[in-house]
Amino acid sequence: MTDTAPRTPRPTMPVPTSTDTAQSYWEGFYRGWEPPADWVARANPLFVREAGALPAGTALDLGCGAGGDAIWLAERGWRVTAVDVSATVLRRAAAAAAEAGVADGIEWQEHDLSRSFPDGVFDLVSAQFLHSPVAGVGEREAILASAAAAVGPGGTLLVISHAGWPSWFEEPPLDFRLPTNAEVLSVLEAGPGEWAVDTDEVLTRELTGPTGEVGTRDDAVLRVSRLPH
Repeated sequence: MTDTAPRTPRPTMPVPTSTDTAQSYWEGFYRGWEPPADWVARANPLFVREAGALPAGTALDLGCGAGGDAIWLAERGWRVTAVDVSATVLRRAAAAAAEAGVADGIEWQEHDLSRSFPDGVFDLVSAQFLHSPVAGVGEREAILASAAAAVGPGGTLLVISHAGWPSWFEEPPLDFRLPTNAEVLSVLEAGPGEWAVDTDEVLTRELTGPTGEVGTRDDAVLRVSRLPH
């Protein structure tokens, strides 16, 4: 799959220090990226592919980053709760939503998801690239268990993850193991409720790196629906 949408170069993920928390790491990451004046928050094309046919309802966007997915949903009539640990990126995302004319459709919340989780039950819970080099053992699995519990009957859980490093890296830039769809499915199997798997795949996308490198990267897509009974 080729991602043809124009992209703004982002800073390379820094190597975490021994004292970094989720808040300090991601706040430093976003403070290190100053978007240009013509920057536009854009939805992840894989997210659009998977969510595009869903009827509008309520959505929870975990790790919303610059807000592209949340804005895309709000433009299509969804009521969105968008969550991130970085106050800096939440301010930027809220400004982008206001510029897009959908500020009233999105509630922005600051959470360290290992410590607090938004209230409510949703028609769609989205976790896009929700993996962090400062996460503790079992932290992602616990967050995804909370995410699954927040999906209402008949609702959708959509998890998209990086499944490999960009092709221009000869070796991994961080000592960090990327997650798999099987790990997410094991979380669902361990929790209550029944699920139908709608999409479970790993695909290769073409992309451009922070300094203009052209290459590919593998991403994993998992979309599951909570059965209504």
